[in-house]
Amino acid sequence: MKNAAFGLILSAVALTACGHTPTTVALKGGWVSPPSASTCVAQADDGQEPPFIRNCFGNFDRASAIAIAYAEWRAWGQVVYDADPKDEGPVDPNTKAERQPGFWQRVGLYWWLGMNESNPTSAWTGQHDASGVVFSPDVDGSFAWSAAFISFVMRMAGAGPSFPYAESHSVYINAAVEESLNQSGQYAIQAEAPNAYAPVVGDLICFGRNGAAALTYAQLPAGRYTSHCGIVVAKAPDQISIIGGNVEDAVALTHVPVTDQGLLAEPDGTVLDTRYPWLLVIRIAYNQ
Repeated sequence: MKNAAFGLILSAVALTACGHTPTTVALKGGWVSPPSASTCVAQADDGQEPPFIRNCFGNFDRASAIAIAYAEWRAWGQVVYDADPKDEGPVDPNTKAERQPGFWQRVGLYWWLGMNESNPTSAWTGQHDASGVVFSPDVDGSFAWSAAFISFVMRMAGAGPSFPYAESHSVYINAAVEESLNQSGQYAIQAEAPNAYAPVVGDLICFGRNGAAALTYAQLPAGRYTSHCGIVVAKAPDQISIIGGNVEDAVALTHVPVTDQGLLAEPDGTVLDTRYPWLLVIRIAYNQ
């Protein structure tokens, strides 16, 4: 898997153009014009943006997003999680990876860089609230960081204001649906039905959780709800590989079955994966 990953990254890099002309915009209060999918967006001074992002050292490209996701996966020990969560027993809170030295800080980095400056969750870590108080492992569901991880990957890849960073996946799921319906161009994302579009590397795939597990694509957008998304990092004839955050309290890679056409669901909407009720694909308009 590791050699295939590096091969994919190098191939993607070879296809990525470097030249660009920045357009300056102001964050948090809107921008002069919506960002183009093929244009790097130099941004106004913002504490959440490292200089290489803020000053537009590179374009928002697919190769970077994939490479960043793989780098974080390797940092967490290259966890592969293909089990059915319904078959898993309780986890010893003392062994949760997200609370271990070096890893709770890394989760804090996802929160700090993934969220916008005004969002109080940007101060959270894998075991601290915004005041620095260590929260109990029993309530870590209230500090779920999977959406922070995706937001971190998108920001570090150079998405700028073309991605709606949020602590809940449902925010950018709904934003992608709105973009598909209205074509406003506010964000460089669009929603696709799981039985109509085959995800490619760099796309996000998402499912509803808990009370939203029965949610269907036709019911979107649907307000705030619990959900999960992963970024597609590899494709094979019968499966795709995704990387997601807060999977078994770590960054993990999961294999997801697809049809012969590469779809997550059959024409009648039946999802192939018996573990997760895949809801949609978020297609991202990277600079390619």
